[in-house]
Amino acid sequence: MKRAFVLILIYYFCQLSTEAVQRTWTDVKGRRIVGEFQALQASGQIVLKVNGKSYAFPISRLSPQDQAYARQLAAATSVTTNSAVTQTSASRNFDWPCWRGPNQDGTSRETQLLRSWPSSGPQKLWTASNLGGGFSSVVVAGNQIFTLGDSGGATSIYCLERSTGKLSWSSPIGGGGANGTPTFDPETGLVYAISKNGSLACVRGSDGQLQWKIGFEKEFGGKMMSGWGYSESPLVDGPLVLCSPGATNAAIVAIDKRTGQTRWKSPFPSDVGDKGKDGAGYGSIAIVNASGSRQYVQMTGRGLISADAQTGKPLWHYNRIANGTANIPSPVVFGDRIFTSTGYGDGGSALLQVTRSGVRELKYWNAKELQNHHGGMVLLNGHLYGGHGHNKGEPFCLDLRSGRVLWKINDSAVRSMKSASFACADGHLYIRYENGTMKLAEASTKGYVEKGSFRIPNDNRNSWQHPVVSGGKLYLRAQNVLHCYEVKGRG
Repeated sequence: MKRAFVLILIYYFCQLSTEAVQRTWTDVKGRRIVGEFQALQASGQIVLKVNGKSYAFPISRLSPQDQAYARQLAAATSVTTNSAVTQTSASRNFDWPCWRGPNQDGTSRETQLLRSWPSSGPQKLWTASNLGGGFSSVVVAGNQIFTLGDSGGATSIYCLERSTGKLSWSSPIGGGGANGTPTFDPETGLVYAISKNGSLACVRGSDGQLQWKIGFEKEFGGKMMSGWGYSESPLVDGPLVLCSPGATNAAIVAIDKRTGQTRWKSPFPSDVGDKGKDGAGYGSIAIVNASGSRQYVQMTGRGLISADAQTGKPLWHYNRIANGTANIPSPVVFGDRIFTSTGYGDGGSALLQVTRSGVRELKYWNAKELQNHHGGMVLLNGHLYGGHGHNKGEPFCLDLRSGRVLWKINDSAVRSMKSASFACADGHLYIRYENGTMKLAEASTKGYVEKGSFRIPNDNRNSWQHPVVSGGKLYLRAQNVLHCYEVKGRG
């Protein structure tokens, strides 16, 4: 990738006060380079500092996740669009445009958040009501918040003002309920969402005007593995939106994000395995760049499957952890490693490594040893944090490099709160339990250290919606309402 860079001279660096952001960047072919973000220009060129030298190249050469991250950095630091000169923003205002955040790891890159909570919890700023029922989380983009809700049999996308929670518009997209979370595409300003009965809809983010809609069953012969309905959050990757109808010949499909036209269909492998059930699972697609290829990986009714990102050709599958009831957690990707888990008595967890010939199992845990029910897991610095146990949420920490469980809570009081969903920000875990308890804990490899706790108002049953931290705010859907809390630290 370095050879593709065009060397340019960056002026006035002595004037910059922007915080350096050093990270490993990945291009569309899976190649990596370590560099420091410096600017995003109006021409679409991103400027990175690599080994003390500055390079500019088209942002389109980066992976979609890194493109989104770069745009967040540009917005957060008020980068001047016509040159590499920047002006420091008073505060970072990171967006959360899709399920599990812009890096697909459930972790916000924000800093300077509260290190602990008072006994009553952080300050609540506002509550938005009448958003319909269901288990949708939220996405945050600019001054807009998007979520799904079901009211009177109609599933709708709701758009709220970020600063006040005031409803801007709602747009019906289908029926059956709202399990998944919408996705916002910063390139087009479009919003995508899937209703419980398998309607994939695209609407304008500005006003909710429907652009196109596809029915999974009618269009692809879609099928769910069991009866709780589609729960997937669509994935936008470059010109495509990816989703999982779960049909024999269309396990995963790629659709033109602007027109709704099908670009390719990826079938289930003929030898996908005996564990689990036919059809789609309940998680969402993850992107893997490893071993010279770009892949889409999804948890289905028969376990993990992988499809080539260019053609949809099936690459490999992993059936060992599939259960016969509901495979729910989205896979977590760390370089060439994938952690996958599922609940119920016949579930379990596995750490896999993508190879040029397919995938190999590095470690397997049975259901009693390690499993995640439906609360998801977050990734920070190569360490995975989540809740262990079916209908339980006992926090654990796993080193994805060694495959070693560093610690795991064994506590009856924690188990009584049932399943837990996780988010991570500024070195802390935001843990939401099924009984409506919200906790803050250190994301530490040494052990569990709690830093605060409060009860979510009027939410003491099936409190499953995943928490989101964005722009110094904590967002919690609670059935037909959305609470917004201030979690930005002082000073």
